[in-house]
Amino acid sequence: MAEVVIVRDRAEAGALVADSIAALIRTRPDAVLGLATGSTPLPVYEALREKLAGVDLSQVRGFALDEYVGLPLEHHESYASVISREVVEPLGLDPQRIQTPPAHDDDLEGAGARYEAAIREAGGIDVQILGIGTDGHIGFNEPGSSFASRTRVKTLTAQTREDNARFFDSIDEVPRHCLTQGLGTILEAGHLVLLAFGEGKAEAVAGAVEGALSASLPGSAIQLHPHVTVVVDEAAASKLKFADYYRESYDNKPDWQGI
Repeated sequence: MAEVVIVRDRAEAGALVADSIAALIRTRPDAVLGLATGSTPLPVYEALREKLAGVDLSQVRGFALDEYVGLPLEHHESYASVISREVVEPLGLDPQRIQTPPAHDDDLEGAGARYEAAIREAGGIDVQILGIGTDGHIGFNEPGSSFASRTRVKTLTAQTREDNARFFDSIDEVPRHCLTQGLGTILEAGHLVLLAFGEGKAEAVAGAVEGALSASLPGSAIQLHPHVTVVVDEAAASKLKFADYYRESYDNKPDWQGI
């Protein structure tokens, strides 16, 4: 079962996860981070600015979960731009060591395999940050995605496009396709950290953590991983059957030093 940590708010979640990542980097200066985009991981990236102040980050590598197909790299909402703006520049990472899926390659069919080769060459991802969609998707692995899927082109569902429309001037501007790490790819990371906030994520969180394994809810794939931490606020935890157990388990760890 995943370790579930219920926190007061986004700031507490961000500080908690950032502490763990900072400890990893201090121990392993060449750590490989799996970077998610969207609003969910922002508290983590914000907290890391303080936690990693003065730490040598020149050897840290990072791989983004996904990238839009058909959106220019220089577009404000391309994930290459988002990662640069929210992670690379604020933390002072080496931009040459941070990659997003090559969704703009001429050979798009082989782009996924090349991205996975780059991850393997880096030694694999040590800690993968994840969010979860209201329909249970992680990365852009929409319902119906195979648990063994690899990095590939996917068509975005209407729900996902609607959810992401808040970042664009209109839903018509939201791309219809993406290049995303597959569920099988994600499950190869050393540690998965899934964050979720708000009542709108409660049903997806409950299904991912306590529901049946099902391709209809891609987030349930985390149950197959030996080291998963789910960090949620009270609203996102509101449909968890064992919420009291998770709270008690966490509260009874006075020497708990991280995730």
